[in-house]
Amino acid sequence: MERSSAATSGGSSRREATRQKLYEAAVTLIAEQGFSATTVDEIAERAGVAKGTVYYNFASKSVLFEELLRHGVGLLTASLRDAADQSDRAGGTKVDALDAMIRAGLAFIARYPSFTQLYVAELWRTNRAWQSTLMVVRQQVVAAIEDVLRAGVESGEFSGEIDVPLTAAALVGMVLVAALDWQSFQPERSLDDVHAALSRLIQGRVSGGR
Repeated sequence: MERSSAATSGGSSRREATRQKLYEAAVTLIAEQGFSATTVDEIAERAGVAKGTVYYNFASKSVLFEELLRHGVGLLTASLRDAADQSDRAGGTKVDALDAMIRAGLAFIARYPSFTQLYVAELWRTNRAWQSTLMVVRQQVVAAIEDVLRAGVESGEFSGEIDVPLTAAALVGMVLVAALDWQSFQPERSLDDVHAALSRLIQGRVSGGR
């Protein structure tokens, strides 16, 4: 019984490792040459597996891409929530929590630039089979910010007049666009430098006043 459980666990770990290779191969290729131009053969070759392995793990290239979106956005959402939780445990304000989430978002994008480019590009396409999936995973990210904003409104730290959904979406968009600009056009800047620039916005320190 114990041996069977260990074998099952080992098989599951191997499958997850294989799926991770496929995710990484797919996101890199699709970011480089687009979804339509990328073939299953290329994904398999880049991942170092047989073509049949792709279909064993995913029913089709479209399914692989949908799962890729879920996987990547899931990692991003988890990192944002973890940053907010750590800020709370340290006794920070809700502004501090948002600031920590911005840094976590920048760090994620710096680590997974190809995925981020792909995600942003797909947000603007409406003819994809996975559009509904994309909207669901987008809402996961936005909801993480919304929760902090709502908590700030309830505690009186933020004005009750703020539009929580739109403000959350704006903050997510700010981080995505700023990070992609950083990666593409200002790669010499450090994470600390870019975070400091965005932090001034969130902390309300853009004007000449104190």
